[in-house]
Amino acid sequence: MVFLPQEVIIAKRNGDALPPEDIAAFVAGFAGGTVSHAQAAAFAMAVYFQDMTMPERVALTLAMRDSGTVLDWSDLDGPVADKHSTGGVGDNVSLMLAPILAAIGIYVPMISGRGLGHTGGTLDKFDAIPGYTTSPGNALFRKVVREAGCAIIGQTADLAPADKTLYAIRDVTGTVESISLITASILSKKLAAGLGALILDVKTGSGAFMPTLEKSRALAQSLVEVANGAGLKTAALITDMNEPLASAAGNGLEVRNAVDFLTGKHQDARLKEVTLSLCAEVVAMTGIAASVAEARRLVENALDSGRATERFAIMVTALGGPSDFVEALDTHLTPAPIIRDVFATGQGTISEIDTRGVGMAVVALGGGRTMPNDSIDHTVGFDRLLGLGASVDTRTPIARIHARDLASAADAEARLKFAYRLGDSAPSFPLIADHVAPTT
Repeated sequence: MVFLPQEVIIAKRNGDALPPEDIAAFVAGFAGGTVSHAQAAAFAMAVYFQDMTMPERVALTLAMRDSGTVLDWSDLDGPVADKHSTGGVGDNVSLMLAPILAAIGIYVPMISGRGLGHTGGTLDKFDAIPGYTTSPGNALFRKVVREAGCAIIGQTADLAPADKTLYAIRDVTGTVESISLITASILSKKLAAGLGALILDVKTGSGAFMPTLEKSRALAQSLVEVANGAGLKTAALITDMNEPLASAAGNGLEVRNAVDFLTGKHQDARLKEVTLSLCAEVVAMTGIAASVAEARRLVENALDSGRATERFAIMVTALGGPSDFVEALDTHLTPAPIIRDVFATGQGTISEIDTRGVGMAVVALGGGRTMPNDSIDHTVGFDRLLGLGASVDTRTPIARIHARDLASAADAEARLKFAYRLGDSAPSFPLIADHVAPTT
């Protein structure tokens, strides 16, 4: 029987549950050119309004995975795992998590993305490292994973290509926010990466794409159920993004923050807890440790012993970065021309932070994109960011700004001050708001 894509669109428009074979045929047709972009847009809009059942989400995820190459790591002598974050400000967890897990014997072929909106992208951070290539060939990618234990790179053209095109269509048709489509988009790439385990860091709060705990939990549950339904062992932590996670926001500054974390020179308390908690979940899921408590001890030892720093350095060098990057950080991370303190506007306690506003201040400095093809200034941003509950007055710096010129510095400073609110006290948000595991 001839496949008619419009029949799939009509069925979903009417609220019918689509059989897996129809979803697979639609995605295959889209990837092969027999389903038009207009039909894909209509399908996305139908899903946006009518949603999908969990079995439909699994089928869509698998179909998008199968639109390209699926990596096979069966030649490695240890488990293969990864982490995905839904994005935030000062979220440089990946830079530490991958080498920590590698130091324990877990291979981490991390396929990462670039910044989106107010959130920083892992690949943009690595672009701050001179010579580091985020787009290696498959042979080099596999070599680095095998030798360093981890490699953080960008999505290749042959991994879930249907997702890349469909996302571009969703971006211009107002259908990005669909949890069903977000789920399939995230997980199709992770499944294509050939993982054995996945931990999800779903953000909630003023700097998250899902600002309420209810919406964050719904996304986390969808991701966990669909991933496990597709055969990938997955759990999620819902973590707070009502303030920047690290005390730095901006690509090069977050790389410096990450290296200081790995070497023990400076470790932000909230960042450390989230990073180690995510690592421990992965170690427990892979069976290397019998419990999360035992896994936490292994993770802390991998960090404190310096073995994670060694894995990071090997990865950076193998992917084209300087061989002395960790030791000669000041030589390789060029400072911005303008560095100055930003002072509080009054006296009191930092009672609220518009974390999205902080991220947009980094974008205004040139550290993020307003158009997809914009270039990024990797030197700009903020460090020494104060968090909720800090006591300040007009002589207290709430951050230090790194800017290219006086005009952008003034604009970003105004944005940052507006994002910080003072009061008599600060609310308390749980750093890890929930743990989501599969229901079956």
